[in-house]
Amino acid sequence: MKKFCAALTVCLFAVGAAYAADEVKSGLPVGEGPVPPFNVRDITGPSKGKTLCYRCQYGSRPVVTIFTRELTPEVKDLVAKIDEKVGANKDKKMAAFVVLLTENPDSVEPKIEALAKDAKIKSTPLTIIEGQVGPPEYKLAKDAEVTVMMWVESEVKVNHAFAKGKLDKKAVEDIVAETKKILN
Repeated sequence: MKKFCAALTVCLFAVGAAYAADEVKSGLPVGEGPVPPFNVRDITGPSKGKTLCYRCQYGSRPVVTIFTRELTPEVKDLVAKIDEKVGANKDKKMAAFVVLLTENPDSVEPKIEALAKDAKIKSTPLTIIEGQVGPPEYKLAKDAEVTVMMWVESEVKVNHAFAKGKLDKKAVEDIVAETKKILN
């Protein structure tokens, strides 16, 4: 029995270690604030073509920010569902914006515009930051393909990061459900 318990403990520890190794830590931790300002170039929003700080513009409102390095079908699905949530919560002044981190901003603009059109994005500006690092104060991990942060009153309430290929349908649903944490 002792050998079985010891073997079981080793197996559980190995599974836990493997799970922890798959986890990506990226962005500001939950509880941190104030969320620092940063500039983006708006591609599809009300300030299309301009550089501005949506973080500043949205102030203390409940905000979802999606940082991504790729425009995958899963990212498209996440953006569409968050956009629906924003539209349904205008009375609570909910806001969102997407930030594509890219070395080639001019070449991805048409892809961003196509995503907005195909997914019928109405309330969520799709923006660009040149470079893969993102705003330095946000500490976005190199191995995080997608980092989703939600804040209200400039305090981070939700943070999820996903390595390449790890954002899936269930994760999208879970993230959308967590918007309740910023919509008191």
